[in-house]
Amino acid sequence: MAAEIPKFITSEDDDDEMGMDVKEEDDEDDDDREKNIENSAMEGVDGGTASASGSNRFHHQQQYQEQPTPPGGSRRCRPQEEKERTKLRERQRRAITAKILAGLRRHGNYNLRVRADINDVIAALAREAGWVVLPDGTTFPSRSQGSRPASGPTTPAVQSTPSVIPAQQTPPVSLRSISSPTFQSTIDYNACQLKSVFVSNSSPYDESSSIRTQSSSLVGDGGDIHDPLLGGSIDSIDKQQIVEMPTKLQERDFAGTPYVPVYVLLPLGILNLNCELVDPEGLIKQLRILKSINVDGVVVDCWWGIVEARAPQEYNWNGYKRLFQIVRELKLNLQVVMSFHECGSNIGDDVCIPLPQWIVEIGVSNPDIFFTDRSGRRNPECLSWGVDKERVLRGRTAVEVYFDFMRSFRVEFGEFFEDGLISMIAVGLGPCGELRYPSHPVKHGWRYPGIGEFQCYDQYLLKSLRKAAETRGHAFWARGPDNAGSYNSQPHETGFFCDGGDYDGYYGRFFLNWYSQVLVDHGDQVLSLAKLAFDGTCIAVKLSGLPWWYKTASHAPELAAGFYNPSNRNGYAAFMTMLKKHGAVLSFSCSGMSMLNQAVDFSEALADPEGLTWQVLNAAWDAAVPFTNENALPCHDREGYNYILEKAKPINDPDGRHFFSFTYFRLSPVLMDRPNFLEFERFLKRMHGEAVLDLQG
Repeated sequence: MAAEIPKFITSEDDDDEMGMDVKEEDDEDDDDREKNIENSAMEGVDGGTASASGSNRFHHQQQYQEQPTPPGGSRRCRPQEEKERTKLRERQRRAITAKILAGLRRHGNYNLRVRADINDVIAALAREAGWVVLPDGTTFPSRSQGSRPASGPTTPAVQSTPSVIPAQQTPPVSLRSISSPTFQSTIDYNACQLKSVFVSNSSPYDESSSIRTQSSSLVGDGGDIHDPLLGGSIDSIDKQQIVEMPTKLQERDFAGTPYVPVYVLLPLGILNLNCELVDPEGLIKQLRILKSINVDGVVVDCWWGIVEARAPQEYNWNGYKRLFQIVRELKLNLQVVMSFHECGSNIGDDVCIPLPQWIVEIGVSNPDIFFTDRSGRRNPECLSWGVDKERVLRGRTAVEVYFDFMRSFRVEFGEFFEDGLISMIAVGLGPCGELRYPSHPVKHGWRYPGIGEFQCYDQYLLKSLRKAAETRGHAFWARGPDNAGSYNSQPHETGFFCDGGDYDGYYGRFFLNWYSQVLVDHGDQVLSLAKLAFDGTCIAVKLSGLPWWYKTASHAPELAAGFYNPSNRNGYAAFMTMLKKHGAVLSFSCSGMSMLNQAVDFSEALADPEGLTWQVLNAAWDAAVPFTNENALPCHDREGYNYILEKAKPINDPDGRHFFSFTYFRLSPVLMDRPNFLEFERFLKRMHGEAVLDLQG
């Protein structure tokens, strides 16, 4: 367990300990101090014949003088009653602040931490106006010459455990983006600069009261403070801090770097449930604008629940025909996602697209076709892997249903394949189209940072588990773990996932091997048929990253999702081997990043999205599997784009490796606003290896 980092002090009571004194309280303390000194002097003149009250005052003054002096200044002794009054004022102030913060999060699109105070609000507004606000509160114009202060109030240096980040991959950070020191690394902070467009009316994450602010300063040799967020150093001279920083931070020049194609994901609701285009004229206008800046193409979901909605093998492709014709007329490329899951039950879904009605009817009489948790709750988001080879879908197995759907698509749109319009097919392999178990469903009460639950309790997966246990010679192992907690448990609260828990015992290793292998086998079977249906076309698979509790030994959320990836095992190697076998491309998105628009503090859950991303990326490149990426949140600012660019084209990679392509999430009216669109165009040029004229530095 990582050491707890000291909290960053925000209350008025704590401000006194940091040297930020309130004038009225200073005056009272100064008067008390003068009286105590006078009494002490009088006692010395009288030869030590002091009254009892004078002796008490002298003793109090002596205790005051013997108190250790903190780095920020002298510590004052204050009556307990006054401290209680201060705490009461603080609680009243925070009640008002909470309402302000809620409005700013929902309507102002600010990334404010859950326990933010008025200082964070002022800092956010100042940065929005173009000012630089340092972590110690020092504020100055970002582009002013000679107006930057040379020193500021002394701030205690706090050590933290740095994230494991390759030094050469640290992206530049704009001074305008520096916020309160909540995050443990530059990567954590840069990721949180991706502002979200979609804001749920009632977010489950806003109710969390366990988020804590933490400091991320690093102390170097000689007492100098090196802050990775600032990109400079803070030297201590005569007990004062001199901040030495460039007024502009350099941006990397990507001119001449490899060309990385950029695709834009189309909105979810472009087609209705009758497979009709909702607003073809508006879509054409937006696509023409994208084409004007040389976007390579667009990505569209092809929904099983729309095309084969009413009866088995009755396909309605009308809306997709019209859409593909529009894309071809504009000479854009097209990537199509075979979406065999439900839409509307996940964070960010603004439309509802259920599974085909005939599948739902089968599920009423046989609910075991859906994933089931230990309590018996069914999840109709997608079909269980247990029916991949069971003829329970009107005489067909699940993989046969998937194959028939893909083959019908290939036949219907053969001309678009032949002329190269369709450049890639992404095959949906689970919830959200991702290859994983639906281990953390919001509909069943899961909330971040819960570990989730195993989803193997339908009769078909239990039958597979019994067979595996009997083959191993331990029939009593044919059960799921009974001490793995619930959806919102934390690893240390369970006997299975805690340090030294059952996950690393004989039964635990058996169960997790079986659980993960079922997931690998599901992907292998569906990709075998997809390769047959789309022969000669690039195939992609989306993998989900679950970074919370990544810094613990068990990696509980990954285990529950089917990735047998504890700290002592590379759980992604088997998946890369399977993808390499089929010549598939890995499309990776760290789904945990979608929590950032809810002001989630990753350090609270020992999360490491950066470390997980690098593990998966290196596993893919080691297996020679092409890697494509999608941003987890809508991005409209330069800092977020710079972060993506640094990952897409690593500066010091000895083999010159880079992303196969990049998908922007997603087309929206906010993206089409002129300032946001100009920033996106600039990002696009740099992804294409073109020169831009306004590089910072």
